Amino acid sequence: MLRLVHSLPGLFAAVLVMVLSITGAILSIEPVIERAGSVIPESGRITVASLAAKAAEKRTELERIVRTPSGAVIVYYFDGGRPRADRIDPRTGSALAPHAPSEFTQFVTNLHRSLLLGDGGRVVSGLGAFAIIVLSVSGVMMLAKRLGGWGAILRPIRGTATQRWHSELARFAVVGLLISGLTGCYMSLATIGLIPDGSGVEVATPEKVNGGPRLAVAKLRALRSIDMNDLRELSFPYAKDLTDVYGVTTAHGIGRIDAATGAMLTFEPHSTSRQIYETIYMLHTGQGLWPLSFVLGVVALTVPILALTGVLLWWRRRKTSPRINGNVGAQSADTIILVGSEGGSTWAFAATLHAALSKAGHMVHVAPMNGLSTSYARAERMLFLTSTYGDGAAPATANRFLALLSRSRVVLPFAILGFGDRAFPKFCNYAVEVENALRIKRWPTLLPTHRIDRQSAQSLAQWSAELGTIIGTPIALDHVIARPKTIRFSLAERIDYGHEVQAPTTVFRFVVPQPVSRSGSLRRLLQRKPKPPKFAAGDLVGIIPPGSNVPRFYSLASSSVDGMLEICVRKQPGGLCSGYLHGLAPGGTMDAFIKPNPVFRPARGKAPLILIGAGAGIGPLVGIIRQNAAHRPVHLYWGGRHPTSDFLYEGELSYYLSDRRLTRCRTAFSRLTRSLYVQDRIAMEAHVMRDLIKNGAQVMVCGGRDMAGSVASVIDGIIKPIGFDLAKLRAEGRYVEDVY
Repeated sequence: MLRLVHSLPGLFAAVLVMVLSITGAILSIEPVIERAGSVIPESGRITVASLAAKAAEKRTELERIVRTPSGAVIVYYFDGGRPRADRIDPRTGSALAPHAPSEFTQFVTNLHRSLLLGDGGRVVSGLGAFAIIVLSVSGVMMLAKRLGGWGAILRPIRGTATQRWHSELARFAVVGLLISGLTGCYMSLATIGLIPDGSGVEVATPEKVNGGPRLAVAKLRALRSIDMNDLRELSFPYAKDLTDVYGVTTAHGIGRIDAATGAMLTFEPHSTSRQIYETIYMLHTGQGLWPLSFVLGVVALTVPILALTGVLLWWRRRKTSPRINGNVGAQSADTIILVGSEGGSTWAFAATLHAALSKAGHMVHVAPMNGLSTSYARAERMLFLTSTYGDGAAPATANRFLALLSRSRVVLPFAILGFGDRAFPKFCNYAVEVENALRIKRWPTLLPTHRIDRQSAQSLAQWSAELGTIIGTPIALDHVIARPKTIRFSLAERIDYGHEVQAPTTVFRFVVPQPVSRSGSLRRLLQRKPKPPKFAAGDLVGIIPPGSNVPRFYSLASSSVDGMLEICVRKQPGGLCSGYLHGLAPGGTMDAFIKPNPVFRPARGKAPLILIGAGAGIGPLVGIIRQNAAHRPVHLYWGGRHPTSDFLYEGELSYYLSDRRLTRCRTAFSRLTRSLYVQDRIAMEAHVMRDLIKNGAQVMVCGGRDMAGSVASVIDGIIKPIGFDLAKLRAEGRYVEDVY
């Protein structure tokens, strides 16, 4: 529901909101420019009487003096019968520049307020402001939910580049957008008369005016008691009518002053509604608060980007949600497949499973998990395919499932297939939550919950084979993933390790393709050539082995500034991609693409880094050390089998120790007489680990899941006596993992 509330206003009001934001950003410049070109005396230094006298010295027939909210003083007067206006220095009355309202500014103002459509346009603009409120509130609620609650709202944001741009900008802009939306709604309602703004107040006509010779304006005692910075407007009496009076509007009210005596004849304080309106006007326009005007202008510029990225995310979700051909009704099906999906990719797996089961003779119904029915007349089993949203939360199509399940009386044998990415700490967390909830409801289990890492087709085929055995129907699952766009990399160098200890591991260094020269024939200019990819150590390279469309991901041991793409890969028995890579000779090629991994990054600053890995997991850690030109303290803990066979990067690490890019290197080898694993080495140096973490160190772990689990357990035990725990470090981004 929350996503629907966020998406619909965004789609229908995208253009309107962009027009309002762009025009608002343009108008936000005016108070800044006006303030920069104005002279603002200190309070109490100049009275309105003194200001009027200085202005009158240089002009014959004054009409009025206006002080704008941004502090500019404008004098309106007649010169030879022709109306004039100057922006003046209030200290001297001298003209700073002629005052001529900009036609462009007036056009943009009318476009912003009414879309150039009069009163009807004002209503539409008000609706646009309301849409901004709805989008801001629903967006920040969705972001909090994605990150794990309001307490985690400032956590690093994971996801695709589009998701991160949309979420980061929204988090930056939400307060400013709420200010603009709420004040814009108020002003629109006030303009069309639904909210009183205190304007149109009738000031009582003075009962008695002296009518005698007029005092010099400098001697009017009522004006001498008003500070210039409180002035809004001073109107002068008509020269030929001695009964006419001065009109003055201040920050506190509206008054009339006798020109002959200088006495305040009447004064009407501003009503509460007028004071509220002026405050709202100031917050919306920035007039009188030029720093706020600048901030709101910057915030407004984020709206077009938010709108475009939001529409793009909506389109991608829609595009990746396939139609299920031959989907039977829920009450006719023997097999129910319920899908929990955020970005839409899980639906593709559901469609493949539906097709395979239907081909085997089953009646299959596919629906979102939020579509859990109160009964299924013929169902024999229920299969759940669900991803996990953000930091362990339910995806969009399953965010109401647990509530529906709590009220449901349905009980069916079940199996759960969780989809996720092991790089995220709460890998397939929602699938586990669903399993626990079903067990509480006493649903019988068909298969143990199976978790699929990075859309692995092999894992899906294995799970479907086990399912087929259980239900007595062989299932041939042929899920074809669209081949990603790739770049061809050429192998420049390989360094081999580990054959003596039956752990063949190789460092591969590939040439990074460079952009083609722009000189040459028109045909060459029109040809699209791959641009050199940008990446950092710890990002992922997706490699497409021959005969497959499914990428295998490896952590990068280099950054694009190194001029090479480097990975460290251990050959796995029967491994399709690792076998292919280990068979490459220099000059051979691979097709691959870069996938950012922003979670696995050193935090900014000078706090120490603790890098922990085993085996080929040392690759990205070496890449991080390689970029440590600032000599930040870096402590490496790494485990291998034997120092003479698979001490990966030994020479390079020695060099980094000598040039201080690496502070300490502690190793553990399991095939020596005294067998040690990396977690053992860490336990032996518990005091060092405690001191580093107390001093703000960030821990980065890369390698196999078993190693990472053992390391996490040891570190948690080390830091608990000093008041830390692993969950807290993870939440702060001070304990990050890249595990496989």
